[in-house]
Amino acid sequence: MSYSAEWHPHTKKFLQKLPKDVAIRIVQKVKAVQENPFHYLEHYSGKDYYKLRIGDYRLLIDADLSHKVLYIQVIEHRSKVYDRV
Repeated sequence: MSYSAEWHPHTKKFLQKLPKDVAIRIVQKVKAVQENPFHYLEHYSGKDYYKLRIGDYRLLIDADLSHKVLYIQVIEHRSKVYDRV
C-alpha cells in the first residue's frame, strides 16, 4: 500500500527557506507517511485535503487514491496555514 509523493513547486521553495533541521524532519515524515498514509493523515474539513501535523508546521495534502499519489500542496506554520486555503 505504498504511495508516492509529489511536491508542489511552492512547497519546495518554502522547504528550502526553513531551517535545515526542520526541513529534514518534514521530508523524513513524508517518507514515513508514504508507507501507510491514512494512519497519519486527518481529513481537513475546509477543503478536500488531508492534513499532516509535523511539530509547528502543517502540510495540506491532496490524495489520488486510484494512482496512489500524495500531492503535497501547502506547507505553512500552524498559525498561518488555514488562512492560506
